[in-house]
Amino acid sequence: MPRDQRPGKPVGNDAGRGRAAPAPRLVVARAVHAEGIRSIYNRAIETSTATFEMTPKTLPEQLEWIAEHSGAHPAVVAVDDGDSVFGFGSLSPYRPRPAYSTTVENSVYVDEAFQRRGIGRAILEELVRLAEAHGFHVVIARIAGDNDASVALHTACGFEMVGVEHEVGRKFGRWLDVVCMERLL
Repeated sequence: MPRDQRPGKPVGNDAGRGRAAPAPRLVVARAVHAEGIRSIYNRAIETSTATFEMTPKTLPEQLEWIAEHSGAHPAVVAVDDGDSVFGFGSLSPYRPRPAYSTTVENSVYVDEAFQRRGIGRAILEELVRLAEAHGFHVVIARIAGDNDASVALHTACGFEMVGVEHEVGRKFGRWLDVVCMERLL
């Protein structure tokens, strides 16, 4: 049975938080997930420096993004049994030149209401697994310098900091650094 048709890998744990936690599973992103992905990503665009994107995505743009993230550069989502999206992540080509073809860049986003439950880590671990399965050699993460949670997540998943690009972005009226991390596979 193809991986995207198998029951997803369960993720998340809400022990000690006093809230009922969903039991999300990881699956390959499909068109049915577009609105959930778009909602999480647009919130990040509008309220955070997690992405340097400035314009919220339309549904057609999100559907196009899902279509582009298939094959060796997949997108995965953490969903419940009703296909509600709690988080998503993707692998993208690192650079367009052929010499970079064995390197990918990852992105991970989790709905604010479901952060700190292991969903981001499960998504990142799955992306690393998929990168290895597709024969990539390096996974790169480029993280806003003020995003300590993402730096900690990547460090916990075996990424190492390899540099900082100073003041390369500008959002919300301030200059932003980018922390560059990598994991050799």
